[in-house]
Order: sequence, then C-alpha cells, then structure tokens
Amino acid sequence: MNTCRNILLVGVGGQGTILTSKILSTGLLNAGYDVKMSEIHGMAQRGGSVSTQVRYGERVNSPIIGRGEADILIAFEKMEAMRWLEFLSKSGKLIVNDHEIESAPILAGKESYPEGLIEALSQKTSALVIPASKMAMELGNIRVMNIIMLGVLVKQAGLESIDWKKEMKNLIKPKFVDLNLKAFELGYQYKV
Repeated sequence: MNTCRNILLVGVGGQGTILTSKILSTGLLNAGYDVKMSEIHGMAQRGGSVSTQVRYGERVNSPIIGRGEADILIAFEKMEAMRWLEFLSKSGKLIVNDHEIESAPILAGKESYPEGLIEALSQKTSALVIPASKMAMELGNIRVMNIIMLGVLVKQAGLESIDWKKEMKNLIKPKFVDLNLKAFELGYQYKV
C-alpha cells in the first residue's frame, strides 16, 4: 500500500516558511522518498500569508494537499494556524508557534488581532504550542524560529533518521549555519 504523508507549513512572509520547506523536501528526497512540494507566496514580501505543501511517500502523484488531508499543520504564526486549520485531518497534528504578527489591516487600525486564538485552536484540535519565537530570541536571533519549529516537526513526524544537519549545511549560508544548528537542536529536544 502506498502511504503518502502530507505536511502543510504556513506563516507570514519573512518567517522562513519556504526555506524550512526546502530543507524538509531535500532531506526527504535524499532519504529516498518521492517528494512533491508546492508553495504559495501571496503578498509574502509585504507580510502576507505564505504556505507550502510537502507531500512524501513511496509514490506521490500530486503536490496539492486538500482540505482535511494534512497529517501535520505547522504554523509559524497563530492567525495563520487558524486560517489553515480546515486543511488538517481529523487525526492530524497541529504544531503552532505562539507568536503574533499584525497584518496590514491591523497595523492600519482597521481591525484588531483576534484574542484567544490558542484557546480556540485547542478547542478544535489537539494543538502543540511552541514558544519558538521566544526561544529564538534567547538564541540571539528571532529569524531562526523556523528552524526551531523544523526541529519540533522532525521529532513529531518521526523523521529522526535523516541527516538534517547535513541538509541545513547545504541550504543555509555558511555564516548562519552554527546558529541554525543550535536552533534545530533546541526544537528537536523541546519537551512536549
């Protein structure tokens, strides 16, 4: 039986959603899986929504994850988790960064950031909430939040056998590799 696994990564432009998906996809490919990746940038450069879909298995026919089909939804921002929640399967895992990024309408004062998102998400599904942005700041750079989340994802998805450090060394600029390796390990070792 051909089992295909579906991982949906969502965030806001500038959070490293696409880099994380490239590391994930490359690692899976090098481990021998058939992998399809699809990405949607939207208004990513202006802080808009970004999503990538990674499907892997023995044989993958399509890069698209339909509603209710994601085995794992990993959200780098809370509002994005809520926006994409309908894509998570009933038995799927939600991994969400406990972080808020105000959208343009919120910054313009036309809307306000929704309150109680983590509680609302937890009522709809079992949510694994990670303080990844705070952890990244403690490492000295909020931009490694995505790699902390990748470490959590690898552990939750049972993908520990892949050499993720090698994949990061190949895809991350050399001067940032050490910091990203520390971030990955911090996420990987995070106690759920």
